[in-house]
Amino acid sequence: MSGLHFESMADMPPRMRELYVRQQLPGADAGPKKASKYHSAPAERGELRFDSQKEARRYDELMVMLRTGIISDLRLQPQFTLQESYVTETGERIRAIRYTADFSYKFGGKLVVEDVKSKPTRTKEYLRNRKFMRSKFGIDIQEI
Repeated sequence: MSGLHFESMADMPPRMRELYVRQQLPGADAGPKKASKYHSAPAERGELRFDSQKEARRYDELMVMLRTGIISDLRLQPQFTLQESYVTETGERIRAIRYTADFSYKFGGKLVVEDVKSKPTRTKEYLRNRKFMRSKFGIDIQEI
């Protein structure tokens, strides 16, 4: 855009004019906040931020269970590699496929993986990852 020159704002295309005005006026860009993808309200617990109130409440429950010794090794946002990355015959690098759960912990020596779900968050991608978790690791994801 460095080669563009306009005599006045009236000569600018409408979208460029809007952008220019937003950049010049302090606070003009602070419009209404965009709603979250699944319309959930985020929640905080100290330094931790959760995508939904339901997820934060489940964290509270798990912390009580951890403190009382019912569960151990609580992890937030644990990642599981469902398929390793690889390079094709033509040299194209294919990225790994990873699934990030909401929580994992040990209960009775067994690994438990949980995902806080609502109807809109049970996406096709999630359902596919749930099948991969069962076939690759033998883990049934607990939906909360």
